[in-house]
Amino acid sequence: MELTRRDALAALSGAGIVVGGTASALRRNPISFEEQSTSLPSGEEVMETLVAVADLVYPSAISNVREFVVGYAGTRMAERAAYRSGVRDAVADLDSYTAVHFDAERFAGLDASDRSVLLDQLGVRTADPSPEGTITQRVRYYLVNELLYALYASPTGGELVGIENPQGHPGGPTSYRQGPPE
Repeated sequence: MELTRRDALAALSGAGIVVGGTASALRRNPISFEEQSTSLPSGEEVMETLVAVADLVYPSAISNVREFVVGYAGTRMAERAAYRSGVRDAVADLDSYTAVHFDAERFAGLDASDRSVLLDQLGVRTADPSPEGTITQRVRYYLVNELLYALYASPTGGELVGIENPQGHPGGPTSYRQGPPE
């Protein structure tokens, strides 16, 4: 199943980001941060980390992950300063943890099995998400949960798990032409 720009727009709409009626409103390149800092990751490094996390948490049946993540997260970061700051700090902390425990400069530079082990060691799978919590809680909140929300709020992701028409969605014109369920 291929994620499209339409999927990214649908997920952004669900997140309360109004991006206009066309996919041209989506960011095509990683966001650049106004302030340059040697201790915080650049926009490109943030996107590489988000894509690396998505590659772990998205089902293998999904394709076009990079474009989807850049479109969704880049646009969301451009529109929400607090979100942008939280993601950037979470990525910086994750890279610091990676440097200490895996002797690598960046999380995104690890192979998939090492990234999975790192997230397990950090306790991300079982952490309660919190934007102001520990590193584990913030990684869960800003990186893992946000990416999973984007996937399953999209039409393709919803179809993957059988929720093409979430609660409150009327189901399209064919639902009005059918009789009641038996």
